[in-house]
Amino acid sequence: MLNIMPALLQFDPLVKIAVGPLRISPHGVATAMGIVAGSWLLFPATRARGISDEQVQTMLVRAVVGALIGARLFYVLNHLGDYGNRPLDVLAIWEGGISLLGGITGGILAILPIVHRERLPLWSVMDAAAPALALGILIGRIGDLIVGDHLGKPTDFVLGFRCTGADSASPCIAPIGQGVHLPALYDLAGVTVLLGVLLFLRRRPRSDGFLIFFFAAWYGTERFLEDFFRIDVTHGTGLTGSQWVTVVVVPVSLFMLVVRRQTPWREESNSPGDLPARPR
Repeated sequence: MLNIMPALLQFDPLVKIAVGPLRISPHGVATAMGIVAGSWLLFPATRARGISDEQVQTMLVRAVVGALIGARLFYVLNHLGDYGNRPLDVLAIWEGGISLLGGITGGILAILPIVHRERLPLWSVMDAAAPALALGILIGRIGDLIVGDHLGKPTDFVLGFRCTGADSASPCIAPIGQGVHLPALYDLAGVTVLLGVLLFLRRRPRSDGFLIFFFAAWYGTERFLEDFFRIDVTHGTGLTGSQWVTVVVVPVSLFMLVVRRQTPWREESNSPGDLPARPR
């Protein structure tokens, strides 16, 4: 039961749910629900762009597989020191250890061969996917909160989490009774606003690529700031692997939005509903 304490949030994470002989992770359930909900939001947008449901279904299957591989690969690369004496543990994805940004990257890379083969308009496809990505992340973050994942650095912030000693998906590093940051909650709040803005922006014609670059600029900035409250491996000047990714992605996205303001490059497509890029 959720209680709002004088300075901190307090609840008991639910790490596993017993269903007969099985123990199911609410985080896994939320991830699956995020994929389904994102697909529900994606199909009307792709149909409006003249892309068939069969093509989208093929891309979705590839994207899910690519996301799983990318999420694990990015996490392992960011935590190579953890696998020095246990190289086979790299494959133990069921024990946890995935990266959201790696998953997004892997999913995008996985659909590129289909986009090329079917001669689909890449940036139009990505624009259709932008709100779906935001909705999927939103639901996934709810799963993070349920299991108590990504508990961060000590804090007495009112939206921090009070450590109680109860089991959680990640360790609570503060003493019992003290608080830590809840980066998943901050991410949930930010991506909820982002989803609303994307749904508003897509109501009028935009140049192809606008929505996905807007998503990348917003969410990249959000993740850069949020990671300062996380506990994660840092590299170089003290930035996490995700922050280093956003250091590249955000400036590029802002350049495309503010300076160029048109489709990144000319695309050929045989989709019947494909329209030429419209300048803003």
